[in-house]
Amino acid sequence: MSSTPRTGPPSKPAAGAPPRPTPMAERVLAPDLARGMMLVLIALAHVPWFLYESPAGTIMLHPVDGNLADRIAQALTLIVVDARTHTMFGFLFAYGIGQLYARQRSRGTSPEQARRLLRRRHLWMLVFGAVHAALLWQGDIIGMYGLIGLVMVPLFLGRSDRTLGIWVGALLALGALAAAVTTIMALAVPGGSAAVAAEAQRISIAEPAYLLSAAIRVAQWLAQLVSGLVTLALPAAFLIGVLAARHRILEEPSRHLPLLRRVAVLGISAGWLTGAALALRHVGVLGLPSGAALSAPHFYTGIFTGVGYAALFGLVVHRIAARGTREPLPVRALVALGRRSLSGYLAQSLVFGPFLAAWGLGLGAHLSSWSAALVALGTWLLTVAAAFLMDRAGVRGPAETLLRGLTYR
Repeated sequence: MSSTPRTGPPSKPAAGAPPRPTPMAERVLAPDLARGMMLVLIALAHVPWFLYESPAGTIMLHPVDGNLADRIAQALTLIVVDARTHTMFGFLFAYGIGQLYARQRSRGTSPEQARRLLRRRHLWMLVFGAVHAALLWQGDIIGMYGLIGLVMVPLFLGRSDRTLGIWVGALLALGALAAAVTTIMALAVPGGSAAVAAEAQRISIAEPAYLLSAAIRVAQWLAQLVSGLVTLALPAAFLIGVLAARHRILEEPSRHLPLLRRVAVLGISAGWLTGAALALRHVGVLGLPSGAALSAPHFYTGIFTGVGYAALFGLVVHRIAARGTREPLPVRALVALGRRSLSGYLAQSLVFGPFLAAWGLGLGAHLSSWSAALVALGTWLLTVAAAFLMDRAGVRGPAETLLRGLTYR
């Protein structure tokens, strides 16, 4: 397994050395494995949005009806996927920032140059996100991560562990308070506003006129940029990722096994328990006046579950390294996709939008939850195969190549 230098400047840096991209051989296995695997959860999280002819309930965008296969697909998505993937990638995004900064400093790049490099990268991510939203998908997360990088890096990258820990605790406490208040309000005043909000998210997908759908997508994307900061989940996951990168948690999992095990077990358990309760409410087993009463804690525990997933992949990489053999073919294929995660993520939109939305072929109108999940799984498998072939040929992902060229100029 490759490793990167420890966080902090080297003893005798070559001052002013220009930043340069990281060779593929120097990348760490665990984050890329996690990104490759989590892209299937991204696909499963997004595809219910395209069931625009199915009435959405008060819980996420899942249809209110369906047969047994549909209910199983909805329940599994609520437990494992929803409100988990964005914090997982937020953690990995921050972890990558920590790696990139430490690597550039070890090569003699000055702190000012490294920060300018990050700023340029995040600005271009914001541009990528805007184009992605305008052309295909209003739920774009590239721009949101770029904005969070632009805000959080200047504020927190150079802070001490103690300061970061205090801010993580404060954000988690505020998030818990907000979840509690939302739950109490939902129990006190149950209503159908959540269903109306869910249907509003599908407006651009159900719109057959492409240009009008693009205008709606951009407006929804801009609103999402603001909510990504206000909800505090992504900033909290970001700071946890910065701390983890500073201590090389995923580069050196053998040194942090007790921590990784605790985070994986407790984080995933917390999220899956709230997800199971929400799934039971959705299918009608658990009687509560409003699904929003469980949605708030479900969203909040997604912070811990997303980080728990990352810890789980750290443990997987440790187990692979302990065997002392080459990674199995499925692991190599997932890592290949993780190293091209931006291209893999955009490829999903190239399938979902033109094929499933009303402004495209409109196939989403003919799908249900279980068949849409199969479309998501099939799309992800195609990206895994394509990434593996590109890796065998030594070719980077097209989106990664473009972003690197713009960032390093």
